Amino acid sequence: MKNRFLTNLLLTFIWLALTGNFTYSNFLFGFLLSYFILTVITRGTRKARYFRLLPKVIGFIFYFLWELLKANFQVAYEVMTPGYHMTPAIIKYPLKVQSDLQITFLANLITLTPGTLTLDVSDDKKVMYIHTMYLKDRESFINGIKNGFEKRILEIVR
Repeated sequence: MKNRFLTNLLLTFIWLALTGNFTYSNFLFGFLLSYFILTVITRGTRKARYFRLLPKVIGFIFYFLWELLKANFQVAYEVMTPGYHMTPAIIKYPLKVQSDLQITFLANLITLTPGTLTLDVSDDKKVMYIHTMYLKDRESFINGIKNGFEKRILEIVR
């Protein structure tokens, strides 16, 4: 997979050198063009994992940015309006991710999102404790993480 990415970058830089236009838009076009060419060349082989993984990683990045934006607006609204709209709680979240790297990645994503903080992971790595500033429904909060960050992490690593 690493070789496919490096090949994709190499073809992109060859495209930039051939066109002589070193702009971000031309880089993006060259990257997409070389991605398409490599997809066609490796179709039907075992080496196609990169081509399934890259769209998932890009989708994950956009999903995280969307969640980050929503949480920032929610916290900014809380700061700028009078009154107290928070309903803080500590949630016991059952984990599907298993490895230390996956758990750490999920914990960091939760902590990076304003209004949530990862507190601890159980010794058996089956439960994560999360503090949230805004809890309306415990099940919807758990499903939000399960069908959001955790689902996308598992799609990328499997």
